[in-house]
Amino acid sequence: MGTTPEGKKRSHVTVATASLIGTTIEWYDFFLYGTAAALIFNKLFFPTFDPIVGTLLAFATYALGFFARPLGGLVFGHYGDKIGRKTMLYLTLLIMGVATAVIGVLPTYDTAGIWAAILLITCRLAQGFGLGGEWGGAVLMAVEHAPEDKKGFYGSWPQLGGALGLVLGTLVFSVVSALVTEAQLLSWGWRLPFLFSIVLVVVGLWIRFTIAESPEFQKIKDEKQEVSMPIIDAIRMYPKNILLAMGARFAENGFFYIYAVFVLAYATQALSMNRQDVLNGVLIAAALESITIPAFGALSDRVGRRPVYIFGAIFSALMSFPLFMLLATKNPQLSWIAIVLGLAIGHAAMYGPQASFLSELFGTKVRYSGVSLGYNLASIFAGALSPLIATGLMTAYAPHTWPISLYMIALALITIVSVYFATETRKKAEAWPTR
Repeated sequence: MGTTPEGKKRSHVTVATASLIGTTIEWYDFFLYGTAAALIFNKLFFPTFDPIVGTLLAFATYALGFFARPLGGLVFGHYGDKIGRKTMLYLTLLIMGVATAVIGVLPTYDTAGIWAAILLITCRLAQGFGLGGEWGGAVLMAVEHAPEDKKGFYGSWPQLGGALGLVLGTLVFSVVSALVTEAQLLSWGWRLPFLFSIVLVVVGLWIRFTIAESPEFQKIKDEKQEVSMPIIDAIRMYPKNILLAMGARFAENGFFYIYAVFVLAYATQALSMNRQDVLNGVLIAAALESITIPAFGALSDRVGRRPVYIFGAIFSALMSFPLFMLLATKNPQLSWIAIVLGLAIGHAAMYGPQASFLSELFGTKVRYSGVSLGYNLASIFAGALSPLIATGLMTAYAPHTWPISLYMIALALITIVSVYFATETRKKAEAWPTR
């Protein structure tokens, strides 16, 4: 007896929802570290350095998580194309959750000296390893379950996890920061958001237990058509698409971490703005982005992935100078406008259609590997380095910010060129490559 249309709809909506909740938890863990790196870790783990140097070191440990992501993508992508998407999602969530909770009980420099930083780096590498495998599995579960004409929309649901994870992480950190004194925050308050991850992981594992394996992968498995070395085959069959997928992520990934992480450090340290005001701006922007991401994903189902994506990159480039002009006013409301425009419009227009766009560049047999490879390799050169490069430029050229703006424009140009030369995948949704 076949599945009814209503049953199929319930199935892909359930899977998309489960992917959304799971990625929200994963990104909560990952982004929480970024917030703490910008505001806390320089004082707790690198207190013997100048504040700016300490921030650079904290961002360096933050960047290490990105360097571990391609390894996670390789390992989980390989087994995701051989064993299945669902099993990998259990493992990645567990790894992320345990690593985040352990950060919450780490000793600081005052207690353990240099070993505190080493333990922090170890946990950050574990976070990156887990997240490297998480994204590919989550988006493929949503996209491969979705109807052919709504892959952009449902593929954007796990992308929402990024915005909601940032909302949750920033909100929890903001609440704790507001309820305790500065001394209490540095003593024990900063640990609470990390320990809260334990609760979230239990919820996430239970939800992921309820969903079915991807029907497209299940068909490959039933017909025993799995390939023995998915990563090698992905590189051999789709070398151009892997490079274009990497390029497409430069602006999206780099801009996001400039807005969500670097701006926190820049506004509080260089401009002496109130920490809570800046956190509120990121919180508002991330909340609005949870609406605009699916909107842009749905738009890509109508007009194509490339036009929406390129619009986002161009808009982001145009915001590179106004961002710092508005921040320089030190007016909280004007700063919020800058952050909202950058995240809820520029970033969302790229991030919304990204899952379907990148997924549709690869065949089912090697899709997990191909998507994970392109997605995570770009994170090293974009998201990992953007806060570091921006902080370095801020230090070298202070009080001028135009070098940072030019750097942001360069990221946008790489993405615009890459997406322009990529194939429009929307019209191919009805005949996805399966080889």
